[in-house]
Amino acid sequence: MPSLRILPRLLPRLLGAGALAGGGLTAYAAWEARAYTLRRVEVPVLPPGQRPLTVLHLSDIHMTPGQTRKQEWLRGLADLRPDLVVDTGDNLAHRDAVPVVRDALGALLDVPGVFVHGSNDYYEPTLRNPLRYLLPDDGTRRTDVPQLPWPELSQTLTGAGWLDLTNRRDTLTVGETTLAFAGVDDPHLRYDRLDLVAGPADPTADLRLGITHAPYLRVLDQYAADGYDAVLAGHTHGGQVCLPGGRALTTNCDLDTARAKGLHRHPADSRPGDSGSAWLHVSAGVGTSPWTRIRVACRPEATLLTLVPRG
Repeated sequence: MPSLRILPRLLPRLLGAGALAGGGLTAYAAWEARAYTLRRVEVPVLPPGQRPLTVLHLSDIHMTPGQTRKQEWLRGLADLRPDLVVDTGDNLAHRDAVPVVRDALGALLDVPGVFVHGSNDYYEPTLRNPLRYLLPDDGTRRTDVPQLPWPELSQTLTGAGWLDLTNRRDTLTVGETTLAFAGVDDPHLRYDRLDLVAGPADPTADLRLGITHAPYLRVLDQYAADGYDAVLAGHTHGGQVCLPGGRALTTNCDLDTARAKGLHRHPADSRPGDSGSAWLHVSAGVGTSPWTRIRVACRPEATLLTLVPRG
């Protein structure tokens, strides 16, 4: 143990080393937030004998006009030629972002698509202490800030032929597959109207999908109970700042951290074929708040889901 006489000389070195390590971690976290990644996941949900269906799941783009690298990466996803695009919200992070999002989606808008909105499509992002995301959800929501042009975003997407699933059900035929959808407005803002989409999923459809921005348990429970084969969601950013190995510390909702991103079952202890259960895919999202453009052990992502026959 160093004597007390050398501590004054040792302390500046320790503080300097700590500052250097902190600066290095911050630089890495800023780099990782721009390390855009495509995930590929196979989901066994189609009836036997049907051709596989590819679904590009986009979420939490959080676009600002100056994010040109993100725009170029998104534009390149059209080369995947998906059969369907599912956008689970939070596309905007700036009042001038709608035409930028439209241009970044590019040829994807020519593909059949469905969407719902998230809280950051409705309201401007605000500077917040990032440590608040590590605390339990206290129920407060920032709605006392200027609104973003979400009606323009809706018109842009529906004008391209995408289905707006805001608190409504709809159907779509893609190739040989008939899909039945239920979607809700953002549960994080408590805008979801589960009563408007409640009831058994269409038994005549080949595939039944529930769509939501935030994967709150009340929404997942109803979709599973109503017979939807899978649920797609975003919102969590995969935890955004995770422990080594990608273990999330928070989901910013009441979903458990073990399912903060990726493909899981709901309820968590269910198995394929169980009554009242569904697949759950949570996207870690493409972006972050423009005020905290950092990620640790949780790269920004889009996911190409390949839907294949069950069993």
